[in-house]
Amino acid sequence: MSGVVVALDGPSGSGKSTVGRHLATTFHLACLDTGAMFRAVAWGCLADGVDLSDHAATERHARDLDITMGLDPDDARVWVREHDITTEIRTDRITTAVTEVATNLGVRAELKRRQRAIIEAERTGGYSGGHGILAEGRDITTVVAPDADVRILLVAGEEARLRRRALETLGRDDAEALEATRALVVTRDQRDSTVSQFLTPAEGVTPLDSSTLSLAETLEAATALVTAGLERLRRE
Repeated sequence: MSGVVVALDGPSGSGKSTVGRHLATTFHLACLDTGAMFRAVAWGCLADGVDLSDHAATERHARDLDITMGLDPDDARVWVREHDITTEIRTDRITTAVTEVATNLGVRAELKRRQRAIIEAERTGGYSGGHGILAEGRDITTVVAPDADVRILLVAGEEARLRRRALETLGRDDAEALEATRALVVTRDQRDSTVSQFLTPAEGVTPLDSSTLSLAETLEAATALVTAGLERLRRE
C-alpha cells in the first residue's frame, strides 16, 4: 500500500500551519508548507532584482529557481540555492510581496508541478519513507491534490483569524494590533481568492470551523477527521 496523502487548506490565520504540523507528527507524515514555496519565489525574485509586477519575468525566474523544501514537521527548513531562508521568508517584506507571486498564474502552475512531484515521491519513499505526506496551503484539496486520501478545509471567522495572526506576528491582540494585521490578512485573502477557492469546501472536502474552538480542541477535531479517513481507506 502506498503512503497516504492528507490535503489541508485554509485562509490566513485559520491555524492550518499549526494543525498541519500536528497532524504530520501524529501520523508520521512528511509536511509540505506550500505557502513557504511561494514565499521562497518572492525571496528569490527580490534577491535577484526581478520586478514582481512583470509576471512573465517572475514566472521564468520561478521555473529556474533552485528551491529545496524541508519536510520535517518539527523543523521545516527552506533553501534557495545554498541559502537557508527559513527565517527571512517570514519577514514583513516577503509577506507584503508574496501576494504578487501567489496571484501569478504561471508561478502557480510551476509550483503545482513541483508540489505534485514532492507528494508523489512521499507515497513510496522520500522523507517519510513511504508513510505519506500532509500538504497544506490554499488549493491543495482542489487543484494540487484533489485525489488526496483525506481533504480538510480549515476555516475561522475573520475576527478570530485577525486575533490569531496579531498574536503570532505582534505578540498582542489589542485594537491597534488587529487593525495593523487586517490589511495583511483580509487584503491577501481577497487577492488570493481571485485565483484559488479556499473559503468554501469543494465536493468531498470536509470543513472544520475553528472559530470557537481552542487550539487543543481544533487539533483534536482535525486528528479525528484524519483517523476516520484512514480507517475508511483500510476498509476499502
